[in-house]
Amino acid sequence: MRLLLLSLLTFSFAATASANDTTKQKQTLPSVQVKTLDGKTVNIQDYGKTGKITIISFWATWCGPCIKELDNVLDVYDEWQKKYGCEVIAVTIDDSRNIPKVKPFVNGKGWPFTILTDENKDLARALNVNNPPQVLLLDQQGNIVYVHNGYTEGSELELEEQMKKLIK
Repeated sequence: MRLLLLSLLTFSFAATASANDTTKQKQTLPSVQVKTLDGKTVNIQDYGKTGKITIISFWATWCGPCIKELDNVLDVYDEWQKKYGCEVIAVTIDDSRNIPKVKPFVNGKGWPFTILTDENKDLARALNVNNPPQVLLLDQQGNIVYVHNGYTEGSELELEEQMKKLIK
């Protein structure tokens, strides 16, 4: 009787594991409203449907590593656009007190990226972003294929390695 029960449990577990392997879905962007720097409401999903490799960087004006990361991405951005046809979407999670500072800050930095605001952190919550910086890489179909938390000098090189995989 124990052998029969053990066999049934083993078969049940194997069937469940097999079913889970075949039903894995790629993660895409959730349907969440964010705003442009001009205050226009947009759905973040629209940025995953461009057919381009898309880098989404969560940042804040008060986050030193975030600023360093985006400055370093700026240094290679033109090259990345030529090689990979990518775009960068920088989503600030600054709160309502700091949102008025974002546009002048971005202009001062000269960042050519699309800047979006997530002041209520709805998008950050939906994507489990707890602390910036956090980067998501989307393939040309809008699937999230890489996530990186934190920033250390050279993290952008790993991001480029991930982009190389997408154009092969």
